[in-house]
Amino acid sequence: MSISFDGFVSAADGGKDWVFKTGDEESAAWSVEKIRQAGLIIMGRKTFETLAPYWPTATGPFAAPMNEIPKAVFTQNGFKGIDPGHATNAEQSPAVASWAGARIFDGDLAEGIKALKTESGKPIVAIGGGGFIQNLIATGLVDEYQLAIHPVVLGAGLPIFTGLKIPLYLKLDEVKVFPKGVIAQTYRA
Repeated sequence: MSISFDGFVSAADGGKDWVFKTGDEESAAWSVEKIRQAGLIIMGRKTFETLAPYWPTATGPFAAPMNEIPKAVFTQNGFKGIDPGHATNAEQSPAVASWAGARIFDGDLAEGIKALKTESGKPIVAIGGGGFIQNLIATGLVDEYQLAIHPVVLGAGLPIFTGLKIPLYLKLDEVKVFPKGVIAQTYRA
């Protein structure tokens, strides 16, 4: 998760252009590698609805892992997934099929995460959607936090570490500093 120096994942207006202004090729490569290690990418419905139309035709270093790794969507409103159009599974591109085939969890978030954690495979990586990430943190089921702290102070915005009922004690596992000042910090719960 990219986060500002003062703890926000998006500006007050929802903007995230600061991520691109303060990042560099090395910090982007770090992010791609972290995503590439995933066996499953999870996200909330709003993020899914934003990303699903974009990634199947996107290019660049994030495109391959975003289109190849299976996805799961957490929703509270009966979301049924994306309509891949009239194409059959055989006619869909692998990228479209990856998004169209996302697993949908519409029950309790904590129960869904617990169920996913019982499955074998590579790590589960949560992306985007500050509200979804806040709710995920509140479950107490996050094992590791990978934060890319950007050298920008926003002054206001959407925090993800807010409203916790008890303190969240973490152990610093890794720190990496990138040329333009982004600091990647990995913490274990």
